Amino acid sequence: MDRNSLCRALGLVALSCVLLAWAGAAPAATITMQTVPVGNVGNLPDPTTGGLYGSVGYAYNIGTYDVTATQYTAFLNAVAQKDTYGLYNSSMAAAGYGQVITRTGSYGSYSYAVTTNGNFPVTCVTWGDAARFCNWLTNGQPTTGGEANGTTETGLYTLNGATTNTQLMAITRNTGVGYAIPTENEWYKAAYYDPSLNGGAGGYWAYPTKSNTAPDNSLALAATEANDANYEINGQYTDPVNYLTAVGTFAASPSAYGTFDQGGDVWQWDEASRNGSMRVIRGGCFNVDTYLQSDNRSDQYPEVSSYSIGFRVVEVAPEPTSLALLAFGVTGLLVRRKNTRR
Repeated sequence: MDRNSLCRALGLVALSCVLLAWAGAAPAATITMQTVPVGNVGNLPDPTTGGLYGSVGYAYNIGTYDVTATQYTAFLNAVAQKDTYGLYNSSMAAAGYGQVITRTGSYGSYSYAVTTNGNFPVTCVTWGDAARFCNWLTNGQPTTGGEANGTTETGLYTLNGATTNTQLMAITRNTGVGYAIPTENEWYKAAYYDPSLNGGAGGYWAYPTKSNTAPDNSLALAATEANDANYEINGQYTDPVNYLTAVGTFAASPSAYGTFDQGGDVWQWDEASRNGSMRVIRGGCFNVDTYLQSDNRSDQYPEVSSYSIGFRVVEVAPEPTSLALLAFGVTGLLVRRKNTRR
């Protein structure tokens, strides 16, 4: 093998090592977060919002679905044996809203279980709970260490025990690779932007079901009707028994990028702040009839947990050019070392 071929091969090995390290080879993951890629970097913002929302200057992945009760329960069992920061809310065990998560045991040995359909979106989570879940994912889903640095308190958010409104409002996303709560633009683009509109120039739908008309709310037609969502219409609930619906139930009603339930089912936390004391929530929920539309947004105090609020995650990946440069740098170092041995 000539020198150039050897260098290329070593570069590929170095790049593979970088990718494995970024993926968090250890410890092994206990849950899988299904995501879809959101490209079309630098798309124009939505003109109907006065140019405020929808433009994102980088590629990212976003959760195909809301975080589920099963996924959140795995998180609780991994870190919340003591539940230092109140990741579990007793309202999660209340029957009547789809998901039911129970807690047994005593302080230091708590354990958690889903007693209904684990594919319902998790609810009764604060903004801080969502941020800690994202840190846990970023850190490779550790199963030891409790709620501390390297598990829930560091990652793309530096929480340092933050639980109050004032503390949580001061939290911002760190630079780096990992999982996070979506910014409002990340969330909005994944929900409403469609790169195929306007002859391929791109544009925005009014609803996250690739439609400019309000969705139907038929559970019976959820698998086949192309514009359908879980929300209340004139006092009629999609599911008057469970209220929530399992993620992906409306299989024929994805956004242009392939996300589900960004309209209806549960509100979703965003990173954005509003009025200096609240975090933005988007998408509406099962018991509202107006907030699915793109020009509607709401807010909530970040320490509040509600039966109607959940979240999804975004995955911030290293730029391909950065990986290539890093691999090139490693290769160059190897070449220089070889040259010094002549």
